[in-house]
Amino acid sequence: MYLTKLMTAYVVFQLIQDGRASLEDDVKISKKAWKTMGSKSFVEVGKTIKLKILLKGMIIQSGNDAAVALAEHIAGTEGTFTAYMNEYAQGLGMHNTRFENASGLDYKDQHTTASDMAKLASATIKDFPEFYPWYSEKEFTYHDIKQRNRNKLLWSDKTVDGLKTGFTDKAGYNLVASANRMDMRLISVVLGSTSVEARTAQTQKILDYGFRFFETKNIGAITKSVPISNSTKDEIKVGLQDSKAITLARGQYKLSQQAIELNAGLSAPIKKGDSIGHLVIKFEGKNLAKLPLVALEDAPEAGFFSQIWNWILSLLGF
Repeated sequence: MYLTKLMTAYVVFQLIQDGRASLEDDVKISKKAWKTMGSKSFVEVGKTIKLKILLKGMIIQSGNDAAVALAEHIAGTEGTFTAYMNEYAQGLGMHNTRFENASGLDYKDQHTTASDMAKLASATIKDFPEFYPWYSEKEFTYHDIKQRNRNKLLWSDKTVDGLKTGFTDKAGYNLVASANRMDMRLISVVLGSTSVEARTAQTQKILDYGFRFFETKNIGAITKSVPISNSTKDEIKVGLQDSKAITLARGQYKLSQQAIELNAGLSAPIKKGDSIGHLVIKFEGKNLAKLPLVALEDAPEAGFFSQIWNWILSLLGF
C-alpha cells in the first residue's frame, strides 16, 4: 500500500510547520533504510542527506528508502513514527485505516479505504499549500539517476496536479489523484486495480465524470435574524463565519432549500462569533450540507426585572 507515503509526508509536513523539523535537517541514512525493498531513491548507507531531498524523493519517485530514513530521523525508530501516523489518521477522521510502517510495504494489519485516502489527500492540499506543488513534479534526480513520477496523468491531463501512485502484490495498483478545472477541485481514489494502464484510465473516467456532472458552489455572506431570549434584543443577526464551498450534483443547489437549526436553549448572553446552530441545505428531504452558523453581533443579557417581565409575557402568549 504505497499510498501510505501520503501519510508519511503529511506527518513530516506537520512537524516542519510546527518547528520540530526543517527542510535543511541533515539526515543520516541507516542500514535499515538503505536495505528497504521496493522503489528506491538510491540513498547510500552512512551518508548524510538533506531532509528536503529525501522528502521530494519519497513524494515524486516513491522512494521507500527515503521514507524509512525520514521516519527514523523524525521519531528515532520507524515504529514510533508509525504511531504518529496513526494518531494523525484518527485526527483526520480516517477511522478505517491502520498504518504499520512508513513505506507502505505489505504488512498483514496495514489497511485503508478509498474514503479515508480521500480525506488524507484533501487535508494535504488544504493544510500544506506550500508543499502540495511537489506532487505535480514529473521527475526526481539524485546521484545523477533521473526517475519519473509514476502518475501518468501528469503528462496526459494538464488539470491533474497530484497526488500519489502505489503498488504492492497485496494491494494491487492504486492511484490517488486530484485535478482542478475552472476553480473546482476534485479528488479521485482508485484502489486494487490490475495494472498501471487500468488505474490511469479508471482515474481519468472518474475525474471526467465528476467535472461533467457535479459543480462547486461558494456559500458566501448569509445573514439571518433569529429570536433570542433573556436579552436586551429581541433578535440577533447570525451568519457563516467564512464563505464555504460545497460540491453538489449539477442543478441540485438551484432546487435546494435552506433551513436554520438553532442550538437548543439558545439564550443570552451571546458574544459575537459564538456558535448559534447550523445552516442546513436540503434537496428532496435529504441534507446536502450542514454549515456552522455564528453570532454576527453581541446579545447582552437582560436585567433581572426585564427577564421577569419577558417570562410573564411568554406565559400570556406574547
